Amino acid sequence: MDTKADIVVDARDVDEAFYAVKHQKEVGETTNVDEKRLLRRIDLKLMPLMFMCYFLQYSDKTLINYAAVMGLIEDTNMPDNGFSHLAIAFYCSFLFFEPIQAFCLQRFPIAKWLGANARSYAPLVVLRVLLGVFESATAPSLNLMTTMWYKRHEQTLRTGYWYQGTSIGPAVSSLIAYGFVHWAASSPDANFKPWQVLFLLYGLITIVTGILVLLFLPDNPMKSRFSHDEKIVAVERLRENQTGIENKHFKWAQFRETLADPRTWILSMIVVSTNIPNGAVSSFSSIIIENFGYNQYQTLLLNLPSAAVAFVAVLLGTWWAGRYNARGIAIIALVTPTIIGGALMAWLPPDNKAGLLIGNYLTNTVGASLPLMYSWIGANYSGHTKKVTMNAIVLMSFCVGNVIGPETFQAKSAPAYIPAKITIVAVLSVAILLVLLLDYLIIRENKKRDQAGLVDMPANYEFMDLTDKENRNFRYLL
Repeated sequence: MDTKADIVVDARDVDEAFYAVKHQKEVGETTNVDEKRLLRRIDLKLMPLMFMCYFLQYSDKTLINYAAVMGLIEDTNMPDNGFSHLAIAFYCSFLFFEPIQAFCLQRFPIAKWLGANARSYAPLVVLRVLLGVFESATAPSLNLMTTMWYKRHEQTLRTGYWYQGTSIGPAVSSLIAYGFVHWAASSPDANFKPWQVLFLLYGLITIVTGILVLLFLPDNPMKSRFSHDEKIVAVERLRENQTGIENKHFKWAQFRETLADPRTWILSMIVVSTNIPNGAVSSFSSIIIENFGYNQYQTLLLNLPSAAVAFVAVLLGTWWAGRYNARGIAIIALVTPTIIGGALMAWLPPDNKAGLLIGNYLTNTVGASLPLMYSWIGANYSGHTKKVTMNAIVLMSFCVGNVIGPETFQAKSAPAYIPAKITIVAVLSVAILLVLLLDYLIIRENKKRDQAGLVDMPANYEFMDLTDKENRNFRYLL
């Protein structure tokens, strides 16, 4: 009896891994590849470059946080609220170009696309816009690559590995900025301002990393430099995911299904609400600390504990969520300290520096919720067009939150910025309710499918680029 797998005639309809595993089954090939050893090799080949991409993406866009206390505002004659507008310029261009990047990621080899991709205020804005254009490819590329190489229970921790660039990046940037400030103090006649040297250094590192990505980061398992047997095992490992690897044919049906899925918009609102405070913290933490009464040198060093808090939050959050299949609960656990931190900064008296600093440090846990939402997409959205579309929606939601966040820091509310800090408490309380709703919908849908039982499916259906809605044997992760 013919199966659906036998009658597929258009290669565009199935996953790129479909014919590889189909051929392997037909000829009865066997492999002697040790899966654990292969996993270590995959980690070694992917994680360093993926980490560097996200490290540089996050560092590049948050360097203005340190440049603000290195003389950027004064040297560029920045207008009132100009720093807020500079912070959102990146995210506005990111937001606009994200759908275009999503389309390109569907059509072109991911790793190759990923690798390809001032003295006054006006040029700074232009450069921030261009930065957003090119960096809008980074996060969706890394999200898709993680799903192409790792099992669902492995994805959360691996996402956490490359996402650590957001915690290590600020620590490195703070130390480098601290060194450049001292250099400027001892070299008052230097041709460049310390913040300009900071941007130049990171620009050079970014160019080198882009070249390395083009040369060494594989587009998918089938096109990697692993042996034939290792490629087969790398693909077969992902059969249980039922989310496929890649399909370059854009499917409008999957696009419409993504838009019609209520989980899409609940997840989108969670991303927006958690990134309103994240956008404010990532761009304004140095200014907040400086307004506590610390000098330029102290402010740069006092950013280091923020990076440590973020590092621990990402590590524990992604490990716990992946180990116990509890992304929603982990997000709530990461959001709660930021709510407490926002409350401390909003309502403690100005002379309580220790309490205000602790509040500022606690707000750095919210950023660790984003890799959990990235992994939620990778684990629960099947069908390549659907995954690409959802990645674009989430990254656009990320931009919306980060555009709103800096705008809550208005010049008229300086130096305390009380409205911005109250906003942190309010929007994250809403985020907790939305996470609980999403968990409820997932549990309810899994129960419905369990009651209906498993459905007979054709051979290799796991690589037929079916969506999670089309594949009734699919079960969602929490």
